[in-house]
Amino acid sequence: MCGIVGYIGDSEKKSILLEGLKELEYRGYDSAGLAVLSDDCLEVFKTQGKLENLKSELKNKEFLDFGVSIAHTRWATHGKPSSTNAHPHFTENLALVHNGIIENYAVLKKELEEKGHAFLSQTDTEVIAHLLEETLKSESDLLKAFEKSINLLQGSYAVLMLHKRAKESLFYAKSSSPLIVGKGKEGVFFASSLSVLAPKVDQFVILEENSVGQISLENFKDLKNIENMKDYAFEDKDYSKGDFRNYLEKEIYEQHSSLLECLEGRLEALNVYCEIDPKFLENVSEITLCSCGSSYHASLASVYLFERLAKVRARAILASEYRYAHFKSNPNELFIAISQSGETADTLEALKLAKAQGLKTISLCNAPFSMMSRISDHTLLIRAGVERSVASTKAFSSQVMLLWLLSVYIGKQLGTISKEEERIQAKNMLNSVNAMKVEPKLHEKIKRLSKRYLHGHGFFYIGRDVFYPLALEGALKLKEISYLHAEGYASAEMKHGPIALVDSNLFTIALLSKHLLFDKTKSNIEELSARDSTICVLSSEILEIADDFIQLEESKSYMEEFFRMNLAMQLLALEIAMRLNHDVDHPRNLAKSVTVE
Repeated sequence: MCGIVGYIGDSEKKSILLEGLKELEYRGYDSAGLAVLSDDCLEVFKTQGKLENLKSELKNKEFLDFGVSIAHTRWATHGKPSSTNAHPHFTENLALVHNGIIENYAVLKKELEEKGHAFLSQTDTEVIAHLLEETLKSESDLLKAFEKSINLLQGSYAVLMLHKRAKESLFYAKSSSPLIVGKGKEGVFFASSLSVLAPKVDQFVILEENSVGQISLENFKDLKNIENMKDYAFEDKDYSKGDFRNYLEKEIYEQHSSLLECLEGRLEALNVYCEIDPKFLENVSEITLCSCGSSYHASLASVYLFERLAKVRARAILASEYRYAHFKSNPNELFIAISQSGETADTLEALKLAKAQGLKTISLCNAPFSMMSRISDHTLLIRAGVERSVASTKAFSSQVMLLWLLSVYIGKQLGTISKEEERIQAKNMLNSVNAMKVEPKLHEKIKRLSKRYLHGHGFFYIGRDVFYPLALEGALKLKEISYLHAEGYASAEMKHGPIALVDSNLFTIALLSKHLLFDKTKSNIEELSARDSTICVLSSEILEIADDFIQLEESKSYMEEFFRMNLAMQLLALEIAMRLNHDVDHPRNLAKSVTVE
């Protein structure tokens, strides 16, 4: 969840570290800090809150001499957000930063306290610093002592450490958390994400699992699997908000172009293509989709498509449940892991388990060099582009579109979908892309409407079939950025308990499809209206009993309606949150890339 940066060289370190942290702030913004070692001087600076606070702390500070440096932006797991719990953690001789969770830290901490070590923070990370100091009492070799200390840890970690005894080196350790090292004209750089390094390095190495080592300018060439940066196509880092109020609004508006990018080369002359070799799909009789958060909602929606279009049994499972529930698999099962970052801890571990069971695996992600893309049999990039805002918009839409295309492609290879049906679905996909253009008139209406939905005791988002997972996603978006309570339900489930909550202060956002179960959903809406719920209907068909009505353009298919409703719900969540004066790009308690369990 946290982001880490490291640098060895003689360029001005403050700007390098702060630029790197800015690129990684989506991973956590509870606190930030950095440490610089030049000659015998170890300086540590830490602040609570967003990165701007650290920038203010360092306003008149420069680090010009050759040296080693590390930095960190934190999403709190152990210990509340505070400057004391912020990284780097340090002793007299060393400082370190960590992304991950040390599961046995309590046991180690107790042992170290019994040996006289005094802890300042409530974090699991500080135990690593004291563990190394203790190990150095019996092991004089610094690298060996570091390795021995790391071997005592249980859990996940990417660690960078600097020490006064090695003034030109950084020490690293990696297990189940991303860490990349690269070399360029200005020196050696470390980061949690390749996007941080892309403008600065000519070569890079994605460090192997369970690797521990020491890096200086001279021994970078000794690393294994060095890749040239020219082989990595990265996007322009100057990703400004332009005329938009925030990144979330910008990314909502960008979905039309990102979906076109997603379909580039995969949809031509109404023929569906895919990078997956047809032979790989032979004998597939079942599909498991494994993911978390918005990616899970995309998975749930695609289950309807795989079953309906490809005629293949499909199931969506939360990645956090997959590892421990011992779900039964079969030899002809295809396992699809879905994650925007390709580093989501639960999904990554589920993918490893699926691989160990001998299943065929595909990863859907937005990062070509992610851990998921490296260990799965095949990777399909969603090509959503940069997504700075924590709440997923472009990534969710692109995941649904790519899974839809994959369901048609698999049906095509298995012979369960006709050529004519393939053409129909291709047309529907193109229409759905166009449906994601934001019409100013629609946005303005939603902006005016949003002022009615700032109070009350909660929201129901309801829909049927594919619109049920979309209701879950709509509720999640509202929760993430407005902090209002919202729940998504299958419409018919209202009568099985939730309707007990309904009164005039309970808002219902109803997804009413013209093409799919219209009359059934309408009846469910009427049941809520009869019990005084305030009803907001999203549909192309006017419903008289609605208190508010967001009229959508006519759609030629239910999937086109899906994308139109998705766009409208994103705009509604945005406008409600902005009326409540929330920072929609950096919602409280959240981070974009969840790299810990």
